[in-house]
Amino acid sequence: MDEQLIEKITNMIVSKLSEKEEAVSHEVDVIPNAINNNEKMEKGNLPEFGRVLDGTGDERDELESEQDRIAECRLKEVEAVPEQWLEMRKKTPARIGVGRSGPRPRTNTWITFRYDHAAAVDTVSGEVRDFILKQLKLFSVTTLAADKEVYIRRPDYGRRLSEEAKRIIKEKCVYRPTVQIIVADGLSSKAIEENVEDVYLSLHQSLVSLGFGLGTSFYIERGRVAVMDEIGDLLEPEVVVLLIGERPGLVSAESLSAYLCYQPRIGTIEADRMVVSNIHKGGIPPVEAGAYLGIVVEKILRYKASGISLVQKEE
Repeated sequence: MDEQLIEKITNMIVSKLSEKEEAVSHEVDVIPNAINNNEKMEKGNLPEFGRVLDGTGDERDELESEQDRIAECRLKEVEAVPEQWLEMRKKTPARIGVGRSGPRPRTNTWITFRYDHAAAVDTVSGEVRDFILKQLKLFSVTTLAADKEVYIRRPDYGRRLSEEAKRIIKEKCVYRPTVQIIVADGLSSKAIEENVEDVYLSLHQSLVSLGFGLGTSFYIERGRVAVMDEIGDLLEPEVVVLLIGERPGLVSAESLSAYLCYQPRIGTIEADRMVVSNIHKGGIPPVEAGAYLGIVVEKILRYKASGISLVQKEE
């Protein structure tokens, strides 16, 4: 191909790209200013790109045309979410179809994100208030984790009880019950405060109606899931049910989990545990979860197994 023709085509492409970049830069400059000023996106009510009008008709018409185009773009941005996104958003609390303003998240999206992140941080560092435990008549013991910082840095400390805790449990708890219920804050104190009362009472009622002998329920501060193994060694129950706060996310900071295990002992493998998770008002309703856990306990006792072993026996 002729070199002159190639050069001519190249120059045309570069020129077109420059025009598009200039138009985009105008949009990015104008839209945030309009948002900050809470201005309506109407003709004649947009920032004027820093230009001073001299009153000539051609320049005014050009600017008004530019304002109309930007207003139309902004109105499209704030219009209702397309139907396909609306349908998906009904099925999940995840942040989908929220849109963007230029390269950035929209203000409302960013604010809610920061709020949810702060809630997640607070619930990890928070403490369960005493009145919750008093209402359920739960006494409290601690693990080897002396405080929250140690608990976060040393997960193994949250899996073992302190010597004082062992002594208190032996003194106050029924030995060799059919079902032992334990509550632990885990990584979400808010999960306990929001959900544990409904789950616990519903579960308790379900187990009593099924005729199972219950142990003395209690609360473990700064406990991890595997602390149920040491409880198994101390009290030797048939089944342990541990209600524990889940690791918070950016959708919910109050989600509760229930771990179940048949005859747990120190050294129990994770495959022998069962879990019902996502218990909160936006997931599994707490009252329903408690009733369902009673059914799971009945199945565990019938087959004398939990986790993968239970699945294999059911087959």
